[in-house]
Amino acid sequence: MTEIDQKADMAGAQKNLAHVNRLLQKHKLVENFVRRQDMPRHDLVEIMVHKQNLVELQTLLDRLEALPIALILEVLSPEDREIIWGLIRDDRKEEILLAISDTIRVELVTDAKPRSRNIMIRVFDLFEGRLRQIPIETREDLAQSKPIWIDLVAPEEEQLEWAREIFGVELHNPKELTDLETSARFYVEESGEVHLHSDFLLDREDESRNVPVAFILHKNTLFSVRSEELPVFRLQRLRARAQAGYVSDAKDVLLDLYAADVEYSANALEDVYAKLAAVGRQVLRSHITDEEATYILAAIAEEEDLNGRIRRNVLDTRRALSFLMRAKFLSEAQHEDVREILRDIESLDGHTAFLFNKINFLMDATDSSININQNKDIKRLTVLSVVFMPLNVLAGIGGMSEFSMMTQGMPWQLAYSLFVLGLVFVGWITYVGLKFFESRKIKLNTEAKRREVV
Repeated sequence: MTEIDQKADMAGAQKNLAHVNRLLQKHKLVENFVRRQDMPRHDLVEIMVHKQNLVELQTLLDRLEALPIALILEVLSPEDREIIWGLIRDDRKEEILLAISDTIRVELVTDAKPRSRNIMIRVFDLFEGRLRQIPIETREDLAQSKPIWIDLVAPEEEQLEWAREIFGVELHNPKELTDLETSARFYVEESGEVHLHSDFLLDREDESRNVPVAFILHKNTLFSVRSEELPVFRLQRLRARAQAGYVSDAKDVLLDLYAADVEYSANALEDVYAKLAAVGRQVLRSHITDEEATYILAAIAEEEDLNGRIRRNVLDTRRALSFLMRAKFLSEAQHEDVREILRDIESLDGHTAFLFNKINFLMDATDSSININQNKDIKRLTVLSVVFMPLNVLAGIGGMSEFSMMTQGMPWQLAYSLFVLGLVFVGWITYVGLKFFESRKIKLNTEAKRREVV
């Protein structure tokens, strides 16, 4: 591509972005205006205006190629990105996801939820060395397929029954995957079915958790059952569709899912590093308030929880891969792939251990800052108590009858005025004395440290 073509593409992308922004602003402006109006059949009018403003935007997106749309999604805010993503046709989303950055792709993939029966049960076969999804609407569609991978996301009992009857495999309901003993997570049936129950990480902006997934290898077909969509699975489908020869059988699909899970865990660890670095800059400042310390402790606890989930996730993946190697189901090339994944897991173990130490350090540093703040408060109270201690003694004397006898020939106004001035003078002398001794102590400590350095 020549420099002139690159400039033309850049200008076209900027023009499309400006057009999309204008339509989005118009959509929001009109929608807000309609909501504020008090008119009959308000809901109907709002729906009509909403659809009318989005038609032009959808028409523009239909005309654009995948790459310009990906560039537009990169620069939009999360709110605007959600609007644009909802207007893109489903048959174009996979192509656009391949052209977009990993961060935005994970965000869009994570939010994806099953919307129809065709999405609850996804069936894939091999076509020209690539995964190809077969549309499944009826039981007959499933019976006529020759899949290497059947992926069930929050399936209804009907879809599970289809798979049981057609392929003769026992599939678990996703709700039954949470309370399994360790010995029941990896096993082989007498019929040769291989069962693996693994946890996969789901890391969102507002929450992080491990989602159980059941795998069954049965007659060169991989069945996966889970309760919700996971970024790892969608990323795997994108890669297998885009690259010829990426997978060759059901075991390759399974191993690549585990490899993608390790990669996803590594990306989550990078996010933990970044967030702890930001927290560390706050902790290592010269002074932090108690309110800031409370926020910092909450942020550290959140990252510690995520780090623990990542560690548990890669541990579960290691156990599953070790089971596959011991069971001798894999070819020599697949054994090498497993060894490579295990090496990646070992490198992650070092990172998670380092992060645990860093989290403990930041926690201790924050606790120390809180203790320093408390010591300062106690010091102020101590100074006040020392200053007022002689004043309390003198005030007690001033209230006694002997004081009245001592000032018997003096007007009480003058006597008590002089007494108050005496209290102020004594308090000032006490405060100056405390400051002197404190500065003297600091000076002696500084000289001692200087002598140690010399």
